[in-house]
Amino acid sequence: MSLLANQLELLSPAKTAEIGREAILHGADAVYIGGPAFGARHNASNPLEDIAALVEFAHRYRSRIFVTMNTIMHDAELETAQKQIWQLYEAGVDALIIQDMGLLELDLPPIQVHASTQCDIRTVEKARFLSQVGFSQLVLARELTIEQIKAVRAQVETPLEYFIHGALCVAFSGQCYISHADNGRSANRGDCSQACRLPYTLSDGQGRVVAFEKHLLSMKDNDQSRNLEALIDAGIRSFKIEGRYKDMGYVKNITAHYRLLLDEIMERRPELARASSGRTNVLFTPDVDKNFHRGHTDYFATGRQQTIGAFDSPKYVGVELGTVARIGGDNFDLITNAPMANGDGLNYMHKRETVGIQANTVQKLGEDAEGQRWRVFPNEPVAGLAGLKVGTTLSRNRDHQWESALTKKSSERKVAVDLLLSEVEGGLRLSVTDEDGITSHLDAALALQPAQQAEQAEAGLRTSLGKLGNTMFEARSVKLALSQPWFVAASSINALRRDAIATHEAARLASWQRPERALPAEPPAVYPEAQLSYLANVYNDKARAFYRKHGVQLIAAAYEAHEEPGEVSLMITKHCLRFSFNLCPKQAKGVQGVQGQVRAEPMTLVSGEERYTLKFDCKPCEMHIIGAMKPHILNSPPPSAIPYSPLVFHRQRPRA
Repeated sequence: MSLLANQLELLSPAKTAEIGREAILHGADAVYIGGPAFGARHNASNPLEDIAALVEFAHRYRSRIFVTMNTIMHDAELETAQKQIWQLYEAGVDALIIQDMGLLELDLPPIQVHASTQCDIRTVEKARFLSQVGFSQLVLARELTIEQIKAVRAQVETPLEYFIHGALCVAFSGQCYISHADNGRSANRGDCSQACRLPYTLSDGQGRVVAFEKHLLSMKDNDQSRNLEALIDAGIRSFKIEGRYKDMGYVKNITAHYRLLLDEIMERRPELARASSGRTNVLFTPDVDKNFHRGHTDYFATGRQQTIGAFDSPKYVGVELGTVARIGGDNFDLITNAPMANGDGLNYMHKRETVGIQANTVQKLGEDAEGQRWRVFPNEPVAGLAGLKVGTTLSRNRDHQWESALTKKSSERKVAVDLLLSEVEGGLRLSVTDEDGITSHLDAALALQPAQQAEQAEAGLRTSLGKLGNTMFEARSVKLALSQPWFVAASSINALRRDAIATHEAARLASWQRPERALPAEPPAVYPEAQLSYLANVYNDKARAFYRKHGVQLIAAAYEAHEEPGEVSLMITKHCLRFSFNLCPKQAKGVQGVQGQVRAEPMTLVSGEERYTLKFDCKPCEMHIIGAMKPHILNSPPPSAIPYSPLVFHRQRPRA
């Protein structure tokens, strides 16, 4: 049951199985989650038993579960990885998200594989190749424009996936080695130290400071809310939300936000269909500004922009709330544009730093043309709040009342069913047919007695049958096919309804057909390049065998193999600091006095004791951050194992 050409899939993250269940209830058509090991988020792993339970929950709604195994693996890890893949298959998982091509050379079950964003798919040629070697879904690079996506779709039939929301890595995914070079923590092995969120000073070739202590590699957060329909028309079919480290509130809010947007599009365009079953009823008002974010950007979807960076702070500033009108001994007054609540989190900027305030209690003083006036009693002395003064603008980064609503039931998801009550020998039969065409029935032995009040009896039966309450179903229709009105005790008809619904849930699970892995083309497709540098992330012999089979003649080892002693590109990014500061030669063309400045290369980035050289490749419009691996890391053994405790998965499932 791979994505059909007209199906749209909302793909949500889950740090835990519990968050995964809520993602499904809030509208996710698929969920991606980390398994016991080999996911590119070390602190977001989950035991097999939890994943199996999530799979069963998801399949009731025809939602799919994908498990991330998207690190590069050492030869010593492949046997363990293979065992885990078989265990995940037995747990019912629908697909694996992978980066390491060596996995394709192992003895694997017929489980689908999806090409991770770490595969760095930004050309038609690479997308076509991956579609020919057995991948069932391709996660395109976040840097692609809508026009570039169209070009891929025109030549590749494999379903395309694209990140629509969440934190952005400044580098092309899979093309960042700064963390490993500086401290041995490999991003490609799930242990990034996030050097991109540090403050840097940028200098030109003559030592002049262009920017001082700014977070120059920190991007705003991805938000494609306004581009969804254009992405659909470009060929995207899986819309992915970033966030396997995010909390429950984030997943509920952002999933619900995009569920409503996609539903609105599908309502206008009946040729499009949801990839899973049911109708989602969101019980709160989603707001993308309420969760942690660094500002919003659509990145490169509609072309290069100067406003993609979050240079001032990598922290969550929140939504502007109001200005300080008075400062007292243990409190201050705030003129706001919205109501406040006890426990709200506030902040303001002071000398390049974000100062946070916890509002212990608040009191509304009144309301006038300027706004609402609130008295705020913080949980720390007002005198200790550096830089706070009358006229200071405050933002709210924790809306206590709004967040509290998300700790309760905040969405429900119902699958429509048609109920038919008919007679059988010795009793009644309740037949259930759902919106997917799945049918089941259950018979109950009952002594039927003619009803003395026909209309009342039939109305009572319809009412009792339609009470689906806390189940996953809602009654689309209730029909009676009876030879005459019968009196049936309410307890009996209620018991029949409960048991029939339980039977139908089991029938839905039993009828789920897991999509099988796509077969690679024969003869093997030829890789677009004849040689690979360390940028291909080849870390094991199986990966080398894969590329040799596909025509690659020279294969360098991954950066993590410690075979690159000199300076290399530690990060390749579409983000360009020359462009951000109006120093791009294309911007300066014809501007007197600027051309000479932009040629003052190489530019340098400095953070603490770390110093990098910047080089600019103007033809593809990319920036390279150049540096070398620290000697003690280079001389240490390459990483060959990650913490892993194999879990024996006892429950056997039929292989669908």
